[in-house]
Amino acid sequence: PGFAVYRNTVMKGCIDALQANYPAVARLVGAEWLRGAAAEYVPAHLPAQPTLLYYGAGFADFLRRYPPAAELSYLADVARLDRCWTEAHAARDAAALRPAALAGLPSDALAATVLRPHPAARWAYFDAQPVYTIWRRNREQAEDEAELDWQGEGALLTRPAGAVQWQPLAAAGCAFLDACARGEPLDAAAAAALAVQENADLARLLASLLEAGAFSGSDGSSPDLE
Repeated sequence: PGFAVYRNTVMKGCIDALQANYPAVARLVGAEWLRGAAAEYVPAHLPAQPTLLYYGAGFADFLRRYPPAAELSYLADVARLDRCWTEAHAARDAAALRPAALAGLPSDALAATVLRPHPAARWAYFDAQPVYTIWRRNREQAEDEAELDWQGEGALLTRPAGAVQWQPLAAAGCAFLDACARGEPLDAAAAAALAVQENADLARLLASLLEAGAFSGSDGSSPDLE
C-alpha cells in the first residue's frame, strides 16, 4: 500500500508538471484531455531529475505519435514552443551581445566574425502552419478571433532582461541562427539565410536579432567584440 501511494503521488506530480509546463497545449485541448495524454506519457518517461521544472522534454514527440492528437496536426509543434519557453526560462545567465560591439568593424572582419547564440535563445521555423500565432494566442490567453493565415511561421524566444520574450522570426532568421549555432562565420550565416529567402534584408535581420538579445558573444579578429 505504501508503494502504491508513492507511485500515485509521483504520477500526479508528473501530470501536474506537464500541465504547468505546457500551458498553450493545455489551453488548446483542455485540462482533461491533456491530463489524459499525460497519464499515458508518464509511465514510460519517469523524471530523471528531482525538480519537475524540466520535466517533459519528449512530450512534443509523444504528441506527434499520440493517436487522439492526429487531427491536431499543429499540436506537437505548439508543445515544442512551450518547451522552448521552459528552456529559455531555465537557461544559464549571460550578458547579451550589444549591437555596438559590431559597429565599425571592417567588412572583412565582420564577415569572418562568429556570433554565439545566447544560452537562453531558442528558435524554430514551421514550414506549413501558423504555429507561432496559435502558440502565442494560447500562451498569452489572447482573445484574438482574427482568421489565421495558414502558412509557415517561425518564432524566436529570448531572455534579454530576466524574463522570456517572444517574437515572430522568418525562415531566413532561423537559417541564420542555425548557421551561427554551428559555429559558422557571418558570411556563411548570411548565405544560409539568403538560400531560404533570397530577398531577406540581412542588415535589418542582424539588427533585430541583436536587439532581441539573441547572441551572447562573438569570435573574430577584433579584441573588442565582447
